[in-house]
Amino acid sequence: MLRSLAISLALLAFATPATAVELNGHLVPGGFVIGEVEPGATVLLGETPVEVAPDGRFVIGFGRDQGPEAQLTIIHADGKSEQQMLSIAPRQYEIQRIDQLDQNMVTPDPETEARIKADQAKVKAARANPSQRRDFLMDFIWPAKGQISGVYGSQRILNGVPKAPHFGTDIAAPEGAPVVAPADGMVRLAETGFYLTGGTVIIDHGLGLYSSYLHLSRVDVVPGQELRQGDMIGAVGKTGRATGPHLHWGLNWNETRLDPALLVPPMVELKP
Repeated sequence: MLRSLAISLALLAFATPATAVELNGHLVPGGFVIGEVEPGATVLLGETPVEVAPDGRFVIGFGRDQGPEAQLTIIHADGKSEQQMLSIAPRQYEIQRIDQLDQNMVTPDPETEARIKADQAKVKAARANPSQRRDFLMDFIWPAKGQISGVYGSQRILNGVPKAPHFGTDIAAPEGAPVVAPADGMVRLAETGFYLTGGTVIIDHGLGLYSSYLHLSRVDVVPGQELRQGDMIGAVGKTGRATGPHLHWGLNWNETRLDPALLVPPMVELKP
C-alpha cells in the first residue's frame, strides 16, 4: 500500500494486541500512516481529533519537528478508551543555501506581504472540510521525472537569511515538462499567479490528505475536476519564488506538512 523511500525510515505495519487499531505507514517525522478501527470509534492523535470514515479507516501524519513519541487514543463505540504510545524514529535534515533571489521574495514589502497572506488564505480554504475519498489507498507514482534538487525538512537560507524549512520534494526538469497526478483525486485549487508559488494546484486524496504542485508554467486543471492517476496537471515551470525550472511537490495531512517522497520508490529506480 505504501512503499518505503529507504529501509532505514522505519516502515510500520502492525495490529495492536487488542486489535483496537491497525496501522500501515511510516513512523517518522513527515510520515503518513493509514489506520483502521472498528466503525463508530473515535480517534485522537495527541489532543487532535482525527477524521474517521464510516468503515473505520483514518489517516494521521507527523510534522517535521515531531518528537520521539506520539499518543494515539481510541474511544470505542461503547465508550471504552485505550491509548497507544507510538515511537517516532528521528531524522536528520540538510541545510540548503539559495542565493541571487530577488530580495522582495526574501523580505517582502507590506503590499507584497498582504498579497502573500491572501494567497495563503486560498490554500487554507482549499484544504478545509476533508472529504471521504479513498484515493490515498493507492500506490502513488512520481508526478514528474528529473533530478531531486530539494528534499523535505531541509533548512533554507535565502540570500544569507535563515528561513522556514523546505516542506516538500523539488524535482528539477526542463520548463514545460509534464506534471501528472500521482494518484486519483479531486482538484481543490488551481491558480496561475500566486506570488511565492506561481502556478499552484492542490489535489484532495481523502480524509485530510492533500498533495500540492507549485511553480507550474501551465495549469491544465480546474477546481472540482476529477483526476485519475497519470492525468495531466500542468507543466514544470519557474513561476513564483524559483531560481530555475522545477516542480515543488508537497503533501499535507490537513495543516501538517508531510514528506511526499515517502509515498514513492526512489527516483533512481524509475525507468526512463
